[in-house]
Amino acid sequence: MSAPVAVLVNPVAGRGRHRGQVDAVLDRLRTAGPVEVLQPERAEVVPAVCRAALDAGARALVAVGGDGTVHLGLQAVAGTGVPFGIVPAGTGNDIGTNLGLPGAMLPAAEAAARALESGATRRADLGRVELADGTVRWFAGVLGAGFDALVNERANGMRYPKGRRRYDVAIVPELLGLRPRRYTLGLDGTSLTPDAVLVAIGNTVAYGGGYRICPEADYTDGLLDVVVGGEFTRVGLLRILPRVRNGTHLGHPLVHSYQAATITLDAPGIVAYTDGERAGPLPLTATAVRDALTLLG
Repeated sequence: MSAPVAVLVNPVAGRGRHRGQVDAVLDRLRTAGPVEVLQPERAEVVPAVCRAALDAGARALVAVGGDGTVHLGLQAVAGTGVPFGIVPAGTGNDIGTNLGLPGAMLPAAEAAARALESGATRRADLGRVELADGTVRWFAGVLGAGFDALVNERANGMRYPKGRRRYDVAIVPELLGLRPRRYTLGLDGTSLTPDAVLVAIGNTVAYGGGYRICPEADYTDGLLDVVVGGEFTRVGLLRILPRVRNGTHLGHPLVHSYQAATITLDAPGIVAYTDGERAGPLPLTATAVRDALTLLG
């Protein structure tokens, strides 16, 4: 019998809206060989559980869930050459979409199963983040380190309301307290000190459910894109959000973009988020790692 495919399933992704399709996804994947379902109870143990399955001989890992689930699965496969599949079952599902994978569960399962059957894979770059305490995190999408990260940090500390409404509530006090911070930004050895309300580092284009913050990012070019949103007022930030959604904000006089293979970043009071998940406080070093991800489909 061939080695199994490890399938990481988060049944509560997307507030459980897609739970009814999980069995159909697993059935399609089983047509390509045996499947081992991984369903850890706590997010913090997911990478270790996935690594254990791979160490035991699993031939691939498929993540069924939202971007948070995908991000945790990445920590196990990054840099290993083990094929990784994504079946989007969350709210935003930016990572799979940005990587050119199907945006619905059953078509994504079909694409992953066909790739498992044929052995077809392709490579993509990843971002690698190292924090001051030595913690390393991989990301496929976008690292946020400004207003966006502050909203995430506040929302994660709230018990109510549940779901995405927490972010709607959290954005109000952060917007009222909006102020530029002095960033120290290193780009392949060149240093800048912008005053900004937001710095985003993108391996791919979009985050936050389709906001095209790094519209020129290319996950095959060996570089990370950096977008700096300067000294925006509250009104100015609200006005530019539709342009961020469409990816047309790079022409704004307060928005600056750069590319680099290695980026250092520091600012007071900022915690970075990678793929929407908490990474840790600045300072950090982000590096583009070529071909670090082997994709199914």
